[in-house]
Amino acid sequence: MGTRRGKALVTGASSGIGAAYAARLAAQGWDTVLVARREERLDDMAVRLRSGTGTAVETLVADLSHPGGLATVASRAGQGDIGFLLNNAGINGYGPFAELDPALMAKVMNVNVLAVTALARAAVPAMLRRGRGTVVNVASQLAFAGSLPPRPLPERAVYAGTKGYVVTFTRTLAAELAGSSLRIQVLCPGLTATEFHRSRGEAPVGGREQSVHADGGMPVDQVIDASLAALDDGRVVCVPGLPDVSPLEDLSAAELAVRTAARGSRG
Repeated sequence: MGTRRGKALVTGASSGIGAAYAARLAAQGWDTVLVARREERLDDMAVRLRSGTGTAVETLVADLSHPGGLATVASRAGQGDIGFLLNNAGINGYGPFAELDPALMAKVMNVNVLAVTALARAAVPAMLRRGRGTVVNVASQLAFAGSLPPRPLPERAVYAGTKGYVVTFTRTLAAELAGSSLRIQVLCPGLTATEFHRSRGEAPVGGREQSVHADGGMPVDQVIDASLAALDDGRVVCVPGLPDVSPLEDLSAAELAVRTAARGSRG
């Protein structure tokens, strides 16, 4: 076990990337604040982390799609002691856009966009005052899916749109804070071996034990390895499994060309 580093707040901590990332941080000496909807899973995880790492663990049962739940977690994130924020909670709402239930659509946007933004806003000011801190926002490779058709990709207009927001928000925030000592990252995993695809988001997957959807995917520990390595290297965009970062550099160059096109055409 490493030395105590401070407190890390992890959303979506009851399974998948959130649970594994929280366990990795605890093993490194971080005390943790675990946030999710499933109380029994959070309690089980808290017991494991306390006994296995000797770290302190808080649990917050909250639904980030509800204003009250988000306000509770934002208040905790803004108390000034959070040194690592992992905005991992997310739901997919996959399905044909014309048939998507408006209530589910709102839930996807509230969790994937509003909660990410609000929790970062709550935590970052105190990080700036302390002169250190880390924010990792979990997006998805589907943020770059664009016009690629479904089958085998899911029908994903709203989900991909929200994750595109997370990518743009995080990159732009990182540029704004480039002169500070904060580390800002957007983590864009592809298909990962979690239970994410077992629910569209109307309700969490039941049971106290984690499971893996039938589609499989990259082992979750490899996703976390990639994220932590990218933080050490100072890379803002982390795409686990991408062997060469040149596509991301090409993307930045293309964005620059788009931004300057109108200016150059005025003559």
